[in-house]
Amino acid sequence: MTVTPSPEARPGTGGSGAVPGADGGDGPAVPPSPRAGARGGTRAGVRDGKRTDAHAGACAGAPAGTRAGERSAPARPPGSGQAPPSRGFLARAALITASLTVAGALLGLVRDQSLARLFGAGRDTDAFLVAWTLPEFAATLLIEDGLAYALVPAFSVALARRAQGAPGDPVRSLVAGTLPRLAPAFAAVGVLLAVAAPWLVGVLAPGLPDPALAVDCTRLTASCVLSFGLAGYCSAALRAHRSFLAPAAIYVAYNTGIVATMFTLGGRWGVRSAAFGVAVGGCLMVAVQLPSLVGRLRTRRPSGTATGTSAGADAVAGARPVDAALMATVLLFALVRQSQVLVERYLASGLPAGAISHLNYAQKVAQIPMTLSTMLCTVTFPVVARALADGDTEHARDRVERDLVVASWLVLLGTAAVVACAPQVVQLLFQRGAFTAHDTAATAGVMRVYALGLLGQTLTGVLVRSYFSAGRAAWYPVAAMAAGLAVTFWAGAGTVGSWGVTGIAAANAAGITVTAALLLAGSASGPRGRSVLPGGPRGVPVRARRVLAGVGGPLVAAVVAAGAGALAAGRAGGPYAGPAAGGATVTAVFVLLGRVLSARGGTFGPPSLPLARVVPFLPSLRRSFVRRLLLPVRSLVRRLVHAVRR
Repeated sequence: MTVTPSPEARPGTGGSGAVPGADGGDGPAVPPSPRAGARGGTRAGVRDGKRTDAHAGACAGAPAGTRAGERSAPARPPGSGQAPPSRGFLARAALITASLTVAGALLGLVRDQSLARLFGAGRDTDAFLVAWTLPEFAATLLIEDGLAYALVPAFSVALARRAQGAPGDPVRSLVAGTLPRLAPAFAAVGVLLAVAAPWLVGVLAPGLPDPALAVDCTRLTASCVLSFGLAGYCSAALRAHRSFLAPAAIYVAYNTGIVATMFTLGGRWGVRSAAFGVAVGGCLMVAVQLPSLVGRLRTRRPSGTATGTSAGADAVAGARPVDAALMATVLLFALVRQSQVLVERYLASGLPAGAISHLNYAQKVAQIPMTLSTMLCTVTFPVVARALADGDTEHARDRVERDLVVASWLVLLGTAAVVACAPQVVQLLFQRGAFTAHDTAATAGVMRVYALGLLGQTLTGVLVRSYFSAGRAAWYPVAAMAAGLAVTFWAGAGTVGSWGVTGIAAANAAGITVTAALLLAGSASGPRGRSVLPGGPRGVPVRARRVLAGVGGPLVAAVVAAGAGALAAGRAGGPYAGPAAGGATVTAVFVLLGRVLSARGGTFGPPSLPLARVVPFLPSLRRSFVRRLLLPVRSLVRRLVHAVRR
């Protein structure tokens, strides 16, 4: 199933969406209408709210019946063959992605709960979590960051060339030129990691009391390199085609496989069953996406475009599909970013047993707000890449700036909730079986400190997409991430002796915040498009002051809301009443105070981006709710009152 742009968003009906094919994919190229000529100069002629002569001339040449809203529509470069998706399409895609991500995250919590309940928080789980480093690295390198940053722009360019009538089929040529090379490389790396498992365990956790168990688990999880690589390839290709359902469902399948395997084989294999579940879950990630991708590749070319008649034409169309330097930079960035986990576990391996487990459980829960806040960026990344492929830099900049502010609002709300309700949440989720009250207190303290870096993680995730969305190598993000990693290591090494796991979590928050600041500085552009750094913006140029002003209001609101929520959760008490009272208090204080501060600051945010605009069909749902439920209730109350009066 594919999220398809709504009919009202199609060209020729007054919208700005794409014409979908029968299966929701790229439709036939639409010849530009006379109105499109007027739109072409609109965005290029508007800079920082000022109307230039080019914009005035474009509007003057527009038909007399053209509406003002149409004159200010986003530009659509000639020959692109596909207009930017409508806001309704993006909202539905983000809703589907977020819903399935929430389902996957909940199953991830079930996975962690099952791990804690079956094996506690001791030597066995520490050994498994050392082996868990491989799936974490593979997910970052091959699914979430690395391959996506390289392949989504490559597929976007191929789709743009297909729409422009390039010879052959650039999309199929891209697959033929990359997948047969990447798959054997993934398999070879997996075998190499399995052979080198004893050395890896010795490097990752030299102080581990039971390295043999960790070696066994590492060899089982090494298979994820191949399965995650294929899953990441399918996800990148489908998202570039604006198909988000199957890629969003991969973690549902993955965690289902791990949980089922643990309960099936846990009695005989112990914690090794969790490692084998990683292998099973990885295969399921590929299985849920493969039918959709095969259907995409079988789709016929759009009508009216040129078709090649030989394999030579396909080779020309797919020449230089993915730049080697680009692949190197994105993989190196993802590797350095995920190395923060290596630093944490290296430093924690010398602490008492259970320290690595406390870090893991705290991190998994604390990162849920960050994961949900970046779901919109997962959907809009192909949009930014396609806009840059079509030469529409202005649309890409507006999209990135809006993503930064909206994602910041969402993650700061989640951060306030995590800080306010950490003890109650950990007690509710994990305190059962072998997971004791001492483990709850230690995990909650670490989780609150981890939450301080969630804003930095979210900004890093959004900004780095802007660096790689043009499909070119970018070394600046690697340098920024390396600087943050250095801060994490030295700060953690200096504080682990006195603060223990809390010092490690604080170092993580400090390091990722430094990286986010450097990435924002590298993308920042002044009023005239000049960068604050020499050499010009490294990524999509964004107006840093505008973004920071949009983040300032919710940041202050999050601090106040966290304090109020902690008081409410503490007074309510209990694992159920505490999170409910704290979460309600945090939400109310954050929304009200955030709106007030944003309105005074005059920045774009929820005051100019109401929820109904982010999710356009919410007003209709509200009206349907009132009509179907509240109106009958009101009618019944009126009848009862009338009967009593009589």
